Order: sequence, then structure tokens, then C-alpha cells
Amino acid sequence: MPATPQSTDVTAEFVVLLVVVVTALAFDFTNGFHDTGNAMATSIATGALKPKTAVTLSATLNLVGAFLSVEVAATVAKGVVDLDTVGGTDLLLIVFAGLVGAILWNISTWLFGLPSSSSHALFGGLVGAALASIGVQGVVWDGVLGKVLIPAVLAPVIAALVSTVGIWSMHRLTRSVSNEHRDRGFRLGQIGTASLMSLAHGTNDAQKTMGVIFLALVAHGTITADTDMPFWVKVACAVAIALGTYLGGWRIIRTLGKGLVEIAPPQGLAAESSSAAIILTSSHFGLPLSTTHVATGSILGTGLGTKGAEVRWSVARRMVVAWVITLPCAAVVGATCWALAHLIGGMPGVLVVFAILCALAVFMWLRSRRQPVDASNVTADWDDKLAPAPGASETVTGEGRS
Repeated sequence: MPATPQSTDVTAEFVVLLVVVVTALAFDFTNGFHDTGNAMATSIATGALKPKTAVTLSATLNLVGAFLSVEVAATVAKGVVDLDTVGGTDLLLIVFAGLVGAILWNISTWLFGLPSSSSHALFGGLVGAALASIGVQGVVWDGVLGKVLIPAVLAPVIAALVSTVGIWSMHRLTRSVSNEHRDRGFRLGQIGTASLMSLAHGTNDAQKTMGVIFLALVAHGTITADTDMPFWVKVACAVAIALGTYLGGWRIIRTLGKGLVEIAPPQGLAAESSSAAIILTSSHFGLPLSTTHVATGSILGTGLGTKGAEVRWSVARRMVVAWVITLPCAAVVGATCWALAHLIGGMPGVLVVFAILCALAVFMWLRSRRQPVDASNVTADWDDKLAPAPGASETVTGEGRS
């Protein structure tokens, strides 16, 4: 039958699209558990919220926040890869390879408890795959510079300054209040600001995956670049990031809540307020800001603005190194995945790379079980080794206790 070859090609392309969408939602899931600490680490560290309550609240508000805006999604969909230069199966392969690079970076940094940027991992993966595929002309460099690199440098600095001023003001305004009453009030305030931070995270980070799936649908020809974001894409991305958030991401929560600064309730409130304000503002202007950079800068600022507070600069240095190498490392992985999938060709190439992704993810998850961090030991005294608290169970499922 003459129609058979065409039918086979269409089916193969649809399978590739399906794999890309599944991979994008997997990235969204890793983004959720990788970034839970940005919203909830300080509330958990000060005891304002119990660990399991915190991640449940954060997951719910991430789900809601994902529906509030699509400005960031538009930036990701149209501001990184030049849609006029590449399309069709080539664009699908670029998107897929970029996602694999981002996922592997997210899981690697989670394993070491490093709060790096999921956003920059995604952009790095996409840029690397685009460069390997079609060269420098395939990247929207103005968009990468203006909406990714410059905010990446400025965001933590601004967040640190805002939170430094905020914590200094709080100390001045409450110096006549007893510590007991003050801390109780600040813990209540933390519940509100942590909730706002989770909502802000949903409006910013879930949309990044929406933008990636939008790119894949444009490449497949299902929609055009001018089409509105499909509702099913919003729902799928909202649910994926909420499920990832609920998982906890305890290793990174521990680093942010206990490793950088010993956080008291006033510092927690100042950090969360600063982060939420900055991230909501960036979402309004369509800037795909790194919530990790903002949250870390805010927490650091509260240490700088509190007299006698200990800032663990060795932990801060490791974070900064991870931030600096995120884009290039994810780009190298994205380019490598594109080259491997392209070498094998078509659907088989995509499936081989997907199998490698799954194998490496399982390996890193098994490796994490040697030093489990979960809700039971996430607030244990910091020992700079990410080891479980004394007596912690060695039998875990994912990061949680079985």
C-alpha cells in the first residue's frame, strides 16, 4: 500500500513527541522536589511548619500558582531556540536532548544536596543541543543574555540586599518585644510568607515546562508558534511539579535550612518575604528567574543582617560553584545527548537516550540511599556531610522513610 511508509513516519514522529512530553513532565517533577527547599526550608528549620505539612502545603500552592500566568512560558517557548531557524523533527530532538541534560543535572545536584538552578539547567541543555544541531544561529542570544544570564547574576545580589535590610528592620522594630512573643509571631508570619513563596514558585517554574512542551508541539506541527497555551499542558505541568514538590527534596531542604545559616524565625520571615516579592515581580515581567538563586540570596542576606549570626561560607562557595557551572555542564550533556540520538537516528536514537536517562536516574537514586535524608533528620545539626541524624533508618523509599 503506497500510504504505508507515510503512515509509519507519522507514527514514529508521534512516538518521539510522546517521549519528549513525558521527559518534559519528568523534568517538571525533578524541578518540584529540587526546589521545595526554596519555599519551605526556612519554615521547616525554625519549626514554623512540620516537614510533611510544609511539603503538602507547598505542593498544593505550586499547583494553584501554575495557572496564574503564562508570561514565563512564552519566554521559554520563544526566547531561547530560534523557531525560524529550526523546526520539525530537528526541533523535537533539540528539546528532548536539552531536557535530558537538565534532568541529569537536577538529580546530580540533588544527590549532593546542592541547591542549583533548575531553570539554568534547562536553558543550558537547550542551548547546548541547539548549538550541536544547527550552530550559533539557532540560539536567541538576546533572549538568553537579557532574560537568563543578567537576571542570574543580579537576582541573588538583589535578594541578599533586600533581605538584609528586611531582617535589620525587623530586629529594630521588635527589639522591645520579648523573644518568646516575637518568635511566636514570626513563626505565624512564616506560614503566610512560605505559602506566598510556594505560589510564586508555581507561577514561575511550572511555566518553564509548559514552554518546553509548547516548543515540542510546535515542532510536531500540532500547533503554531502563535497558538495560545493548550489547557491540558497547563494541567499536566501543574500536577507534575506539585507531585515533585510533595516528594520533599529533603537533601536540598537540609542544606538551605541548616547548612548556610542557622535560621531563627525573624530570619525565616525576612528571607521568605524577600524571595516571594522578587519572584512574583519577575513572573509578571516574564523573566524565568531562578527561584534557587533568589531564595539562597535571601537566606544569606538574613545572616549578614543579623548581628552574631554564623554564615557558613564554605557551603556558600560550593553553591556558587554549582551555579557557575550549571549552564555549561547542562549544555555539554544536552549536546552529547543530541549527538548520540542523531547518530543512531530517528525514534531508535531517542529511545536509546531515554533508556540511558532512566538508568542514570535509578543509579543516582540508589546512591542516595547510602546516606538517607528525610523528614526525620532534615533538621538535625549540620555536620557538612549531608549524613543522616544518629539512629536514622537506612531503609527508605526515594528520600522518605519506608
